[in-house]
Amino acid sequence: MEKLNVMLLNEKAKVPNRANPTDSGLDLYATERIEIEPHSSAIVPTGIAIDLPLGVEAQVRPKSGITSKTGVRVQLGTVDQAYRGEIGVMVDNIYPFKAVIEKGKKIAQLVIVPVLYPAVNVVDSFEGETDRGENGFGSTGLD
Repeated sequence: MEKLNVMLLNEKAKVPNRANPTDSGLDLYATERIEIEPHSSAIVPTGIAIDLPLGVEAQVRPKSGITSKTGVRVQLGTVDQAYRGEIGVMVDNIYPFKAVIEKGKKIAQLVIVPVLYPAVNVVDSFEGETDRGENGFGSTGLD
């Protein structure tokens, strides 16, 4: 995939871009000033739509600066190949006071990744044993 077709849906929309040529994600920008009440969620509009080819998806991911410096938490989102609507960014405010996202500010990043489409095969058991088995959350410790 050499080009990502992006449609700007309004005059406030900014073209997604990379801060550095080798960055994985394209920065997404808020098209409106959004106030998020304490311990609540909102969807931040980006004013863009994308046209993905078959075999890829777009992932809306947090930016590390927002996560480390604010009470705003961007939720991972998936943009399926056939979706052509506006991309919105789901955010949560974990602070006990109102959070504000300013119009024109970077809010998330868009990462384009390949997708596999395997057929689902129901089985009664799995072949081969592993050292891990069914051990899950926290089974390897924190040290």
